[in-house]
Amino acid sequence: MTLEAAAAAQRVEGVKRVHNHLMVELPPGDYRDDAQLTTAANNALTWAVTVPAGVEGTARDGNLTLSGTVHFGSQRTAAETAVGGLIGIRNVKDEIAIDFGADPGDVTVGVQDALDRNALIVDDSDVAVDTNENTVTLTGHVRTWAEHDAALDAAWMASGVYDVIDNLVVTG
Repeated sequence: MTLEAAAAAQRVEGVKRVHNHLMVELPPGDYRDDAQLTTAANNALTWAVTVPAGVEGTARDGNLTLSGTVHFGSQRTAAETAVGGLIGIRNVKDEIAIDFGADPGDVTVGVQDALDRNALIVDDSDVAVDTNENTVTLTGHVRTWAEHDAALDAAWMASGVYDVIDNLVVTG
């Protein structure tokens, strides 16, 4: 539920970044103890084919902490998504590490190639990709939220990306 609220806030015009500090108060019937939450989370992580082995969840007082190591930012996001809708979880804290030392030039080329392959982004787009270590910053203008989301997805899918800073402006 908190993930959906953060996603909705991010779609508001002018919002650049969302820091989600929401906590969910559970009805008595949705309460699960920490052992049940940990088991449910680890089952969900195991069943999610886009989450690599070694990513684990540990619950404490209804708050779930994810840990482990992945190679791509998209795998980290997939882990959050896999557990985000579980009944009884109040909040998800992501402590997953990305273990992939990327060459900034390779990351920039990978993101630009992904943007070029994406049919939603027009050839004359002014979307610029800047890479500092494993962080990609996207700037420029896109026409629609679909183009915006496609550009972000392309950045996250590039090998070695740890974080994506969204400075894109939706103009249409």
